[in-house]
Amino acid sequence: MRHRHAEPQKPTEAELGILNVLWERGESTVRDVHESLYRDDGSGYTTALKMLQVMHAKGLVMRDDSQRAHVYNAAISRESTQQKFVSDIVQRVFNGSSSQLVLQALGGAPHASREELDEIRALLDRLESDIP
Repeated sequence: MRHRHAEPQKPTEAELGILNVLWERGESTVRDVHESLYRDDGSGYTTALKMLQVMHAKGLVMRDDSQRAHVYNAAISRESTQQKFVSDIVQRVFNGSSSQLVLQALGGAPHASREELDEIRALLDRLESDIP
């Protein structure tokens, strides 16, 4: 008997592509995922099916098999996935320094838009107001 992982594994790049479809569209069939991701690159329907089956086994997606066409949904949130990747990058690339990551991201190209800078400024204001 296969046991579920306590916490889903970190998705691969290809799995992130599928998760992005599920986060944007919500519940989707294999055909929906195939049409969104693989139609133009020539990959077959079975590629999408196999990927979703693997992701289900890893705990990354949930499957509703009560209908003829199985319907998949993301089992992990976009926010928690982003946090895992950012935490990993901060530890591995920036020696645990979040500020170095932010400085590198904002100083590089492409530059942040005015809207993004406004969001960042608002976040910094909130964080500053929480400091005793």
